[in-house]
Amino acid sequence: MRKELWFGFSIMALVVASAAWLLLGVEHITNGHLGLLMLSLVVVAIMLGFPTAFTLMGMGMIFTWLAYDRNVTRTLDLMVQAAYKSMANDVLIAIPLFVFMGYLVERANLIEKLFKSLHLAMARVPGSLAVATLVTCAIFATATGIVGAVVTLMGLLALPAMLRAGYSIPMSAGAITAGGCLGILIPPSVLLILYGATAGVSVVQLYAGAFFPGVMLAGLYVAYVIIVAKLKPAWAPPLSAKERQVDLPALTSALPAGTRDYAPLRLLNALKGRRNADVPLAHVLRQLAVVVLPGLLFLLLATSTWQAVTKVPTEQAVELQAIGSEGSGAESSDSGLAEPPAEDELQEPPTEDALQEPPGADAPDTLATPPGAEVDAASEPTAAGVAEPPGASAAASDAAGAAQAGTQPAPTWWWVVMGVLGACTALFYLFLSFARLEIFKMLLGSFFPLMILILAVLGSIVFGLATPTEAAAMGSLGGFLLAAAYKRLTMDVLRESVYLTAKTSAMVCWLFVGSAIFSAAFALLGGQELIEQWVLSMNLSKLEFMVLAQVVIFLLGWPLEWTEIIVIFMPIFIPLLNHFGVDPLFFGLLVALNLQTAFLSPPVAMSAFYLKGVAPPYVTLNQIFLGMMPFMAIQVLAIVLLYVFPSIGLWLPNLLYK
Repeated sequence: MRKELWFGFSIMALVVASAAWLLLGVEHITNGHLGLLMLSLVVVAIMLGFPTAFTLMGMGMIFTWLAYDRNVTRTLDLMVQAAYKSMANDVLIAIPLFVFMGYLVERANLIEKLFKSLHLAMARVPGSLAVATLVTCAIFATATGIVGAVVTLMGLLALPAMLRAGYSIPMSAGAITAGGCLGILIPPSVLLILYGATAGVSVVQLYAGAFFPGVMLAGLYVAYVIIVAKLKPAWAPPLSAKERQVDLPALTSALPAGTRDYAPLRLLNALKGRRNADVPLAHVLRQLAVVVLPGLLFLLLATSTWQAVTKVPTEQAVELQAIGSEGSGAESSDSGLAEPPAEDELQEPPTEDALQEPPGADAPDTLATPPGAEVDAASEPTAAGVAEPPGASAAASDAAGAAQAGTQPAPTWWWVVMGVLGACTALFYLFLSFARLEIFKMLLGSFFPLMILILAVLGSIVFGLATPTEAAAMGSLGGFLLAAAYKRLTMDVLRESVYLTAKTSAMVCWLFVGSAIFSAAFALLGGQELIEQWVLSMNLSKLEFMVLAQVVIFLLGWPLEWTEIIVIFMPIFIPLLNHFGVDPLFFGLLVALNLQTAFLSPPVAMSAFYLKGVAPPYVTLNQIFLGMMPFMAIQVLAIVLLYVFPSIGLWLPNLLYK
C-alpha cells in the first residue's frame, strides 16, 4: 500500500478514535456530543472520497432529524431555510463572473508570451527562469484565480524550459506549485469571497487587505529563489548567451543598430535623417513612441494622483458643517463653520472668508482661543481644511490659505511610491538598448494588457467605484475582449469556458448550501457551545488562541482542501473571535495566507498532482513534495510577519475605509 494511503487511513483512525474516546468518556451523551460526532464523521467521509457538498447536506439532515426527535417536517424546513439564506447572498454572484474571466484569460494564451518576455527581462537575475515562473504565476493567478489551470499551464511551459536549462527538479517543481497557489490569496480570490460570506466580513476590505500580504509572499518566494541560485548555482544555473539573445526586427537592424546600442540616441539620429536612408520614417516614429511611452505614463500617473491626494475631501467639510449646526442654532457662513455659543467662555468673533473651529471645546486639540492670544502653529495640530484662529503664525496662515484653496499636503506614501516609480523610469531610459526595447515591446503585448485588466477590476473594487459583483462583470467583459484581441475567441473556446464556469460555480454554490445546512445542524445540536466552553476553559491569551487556531488550520490543510476548511471549520472559529478581541478581517487574512498549505502540503497537495499530470515520467511525486517544503516554510514565515506587523494587511483597508 502506498504511503499516502497509509497516511490517510492513519488520520481517519485518529479522528474515529478521538470521537470514540470523547463519547465513551462522558457519563451522559448530550446533543453537543452528537454534534462533535457529526463533525468527525464528515471529516472521515470526505477523506474517503465522498462529495463534500452532499456529505455536508446528508450529515446535516440526518443529525437535524435526530435533534428534532425524528420530526421530518421540521428537518426539511431547516434545510430549506438554510439553503435559501445561502443562495440569497448576492456576494456569491461574483464567483461565476470571476471564474468566467479566469477561463477566458487562460484561453487567450497570454501565459506563453508573458513567460518568455519576463524570463528575457530577468535574464541576468540569479535563477532567472524560476523567478520569471513565480512572477508569471503571480500575475496570471491574479488574472484567473484558478490554481489548477495556472499550475498545469506552467507545468507545460516552464518546467521543460527549466529542466533543459539544468535546473534541479525540486527547485523547478517548487517554484511552479508555490507560484500557482498565489491565486488563493491574491485578489480576486474565490476563497476571500467565501470567507467574507461565511464570516460576514466585507469582501471589498478583504481584497484591499490581502493585496500587500500576497505581494509580500510572492516577494519572499522570489528572494528565496535568488538566494538559493546564488549559493547553489548548480540547482539554478544562469542562462547562456544564446538563451538570452534577442533578435531585432529587420528594419531596426537596417538603421544600422545593434542589440547593445543606445536606442533613444540612435532613433533620434535616424529621425534627423542621418542614417535612415533604408528605413521608413513611420518605423522610426513608432519606435520613438514606444520609447517615450513610459515617461508619459509616469507623468500622467503623477499628475492625476497628485490632484487626488492633495484635494481636501468635500465629505469632511459637509460632515463638520452638519455637526457644527446641530442643536446650536448657529448659521454657517458661506466660507466656513461658525463656532456654537457656549456659556462662561470667551467666544471667537466671527470672521469672513475663513473656516472656524469645529465644536468640541472639551477636546485638547479644539479648545477655543481668546482673542489676541498667540498660538504657536507648530505646536497646535489643525484639521485639513480648517483655518487657524487669529493671531497665529505666518506658517499657520499659509496652511489656512491652502485649506481655503481646497488642498492639503501630499502624504508620505505618495512621495515614496512616486520616488520608486521615478527611479525605475530613469533607469529604464539610462540603460535602454535596442535589446531592452524589444523586450519592453514584448511586455507591452503580454504583461501590460493583463495588468490593465487586473488594475481595472481590483481598482474599481478597492476604491469603491464598483461592488465585487459589478467589477467581476467588468472583468468578464475584459477577458472576453482580451481573448478577441488576441484572436483566440472561437466558439469552442467560448463553449468550454462557459461549461467549466458552470461546473466550478455549481460546485462552489452547492458547497456553500451544504455548509449552511451543516452549520445550522451543528448549532442546533449545541456543538458550537461545547467547543466554545472547552476553548474558554483553557484560559488562553489572545496570542495563544491565534497560534492555536493557525496551527489547527495548518494541520487541517494536510488532509482537507481549503474549501472544506472554510465551510466546515470557519463557522466554528468565527464566534470565538469576539471573546479574544480578534478582528475578523485580520483573522481572515491570516487564514487566507495559511490555507495555501492545503495546496502545498502532502499527501493531499493538489498542486503537486496537477503538476505530476503534465510532468515528464521521470519527475516523481516525492521530488515535487521535496521542492514544495521550503515554500511551505516561507508561508509560515509570512504568517509570522503578518501577525507581528499587522499593518501589512490592515494599512490599506484603514486608509481607504476608516
